[in-house]
Amino acid sequence: MAEAPSTPEPIQRLIEAFHRLPGIGPKSAQRLAYHILRTSEQEALALTEAVMDVKRRIRLCSVCLNITEADPCAYCSDDRRDKAVVCVVEQPLDVLAIERSGGYKGQYHVLHGILNPIDGVGPEDIHVRELVVRLQAGEIQEVIMATNPSLEGEATAMYIQRLLSPAGVRVTRLARGLPSGADLEYTDDVTLARALEGRREL
Repeated sequence: MAEAPSTPEPIQRLIEAFHRLPGIGPKSAQRLAYHILRTSEQEALALTEAVMDVKRRIRLCSVCLNITEADPCAYCSDDRRDKAVVCVVEQPLDVLAIERSGGYKGQYHVLHGILNPIDGVGPEDIHVRELVVRLQAGEIQEVIMATNPSLEGEATAMYIQRLLSPAGVRVTRLARGLPSGADLEYTDDVTLARALEGRREL
C-alpha cells in the first residue's frame, strides 16, 4: 500500500499490518495506526498482550476443529449434546451464530473455508478429510450442511454430500429461509432457527 514518503517507517509498517487484516481498507488501516499512536504505552501493550494470548492459548479442537482453549471443546465434551448429528459450518463464527438461534443441540464440524477454485482453494485446503474420519466411527447419522448460501458454499455442500453418500449417512441442507448471498454470522436468530428446523435432504 503506497503511503506518502514523509510517513515514518514504523507507522508505515503498522498501517500495512492493519491493511492485511480482512475487511480493513487503506483508510481504515491509517485510522487504526494513528489511533494506536495516540494511545498510551500501557494501552498499546495491553493490545499486544491480548493478541499474543490468543496465539498462545487458542487451538483447534481435535474433534470438530472449532477454536478452543481446552481440548476437546465445550461442545464436543458436553454429554447432553446429540452426537448422532453434526452441523458442518465454514468458520468458527458460524458456530456462534447457530448457538444464538437456540434451535440446535448436536455437534459441529468447522471446515475453516470453502471450495473456491478461482482462489486456488481445493478440498485439501479445508477440513473435509477430518469429517470423513469422524464418520468412520459409525456414531454419526445425520450431517447438516450449514455452509453459506453463496455459489462457493453450495458447491462445497454438494461436494461433501457426494463424498459422504457412500457411507449411507443422511445429509441435509439448511432451508432456504436464509437469503442468498448472506453470511450466517449476520443472520437473525429467528431466521436461522427456522432454517435449521426446515433443513432438507441434499
